[in-house]
Amino acid sequence: MEGRGEQMRYLIIGAGGTGGFMAANMAEAGLDVAVIARGEHLQRIRAQGLGLETPERGEYTVWVKACSMEEYLGTDRGDGGAKVFDGQAPDVIFVCVKGYSLKEAVSFIRQAAGEKTIVIPVLNIYGTGGRIQEKLPEILVTDGCIYISANISSPGHLKRHGDVFRVVFGLRRGQKAEESQRERLGAVEADLRKAGIEGILSENIERDALLKFSYVSPQAGCGLYCHAEAGAIQKDDGMRGFFIQLVREVDAVAKAMGIDFGEDIVRRNLAILDALKPTASTSMQRDLEKGDQSEIDGLIYEVVRLGEKYGVDVPGYRKISEKYQGIYR
Repeated sequence: MEGRGEQMRYLIIGAGGTGGFMAANMAEAGLDVAVIARGEHLQRIRAQGLGLETPERGEYTVWVKACSMEEYLGTDRGDGGAKVFDGQAPDVIFVCVKGYSLKEAVSFIRQAAGEKTIVIPVLNIYGTGGRIQEKLPEILVTDGCIYISANISSPGHLKRHGDVFRVVFGLRRGQKAEESQRERLGAVEADLRKAGIEGILSENIERDALLKFSYVSPQAGCGLYCHAEAGAIQKDDGMRGFFIQLVREVDAVAKAMGIDFGEDIVRRNLAILDALKPTASTSMQRDLEKGDQSEIDGLIYEVVRLGEKYGVDVPGYRKISEKYQGIYR
């Protein structure tokens, strides 16, 4: 921020349904934001702007600064890099990639970040911030999660399916941060809200991130194991019962970790499930069905590992893991 007034510089890694909509909203609000993309998606964004479709606005276009990782770092100074990279480190980096892309993202952050940069991961996988922090001990890495139903509909185009757009982030228990860093996190919350995103600086991010995971993981696991979309899980007693079992297993692990959700998460998550369109499914399930890389390790196998670590039996997750371990990694 120094030398640039009060406006912070944001960098978003990933231009899919999560990162792309964040970048678009922030750019429309006049914030200094750039997004990392690749391939045909990047080329279309550059040439035609980022095409968006939402329930409230229909189809529209937002021009955002976009480039590849190489261009941002200056190792490939193409047109996009010349417009984005000027040697100044970003104040805040949002990580909006799939779990299997974290290794590449961490390597990029190591080169792009400055000593005062704050990294905010908003992945579906629980505990991502702590794992990134271990690899990047010289900078501050928080934890976070995002609530949005959106996807790439075609290269250069994104579609949001609902009206919820919320980013929750914060420091982990015992995590040290300077007063200036805490102030900057407060400024991030304000900037998100300026951009029409419900930004929430959490005082208990472990609980809040695990609360989201307690829905995403069971839906992904149940949908995969039963080969079912949301509509079938909503109606079929067996599938619905399996979904409830998985939610309760995550709740049991949370309690063993010393995390109390403070609410009935079975009721909460059933309400979310029942509000979905019958054809809804998780990105993990869709990726696996297409034979692509997926987040099964972080969404399913990780619960088995946590169960073993904290002495909690998770038979539903073990059943899924035993069926797919060795097939999907």
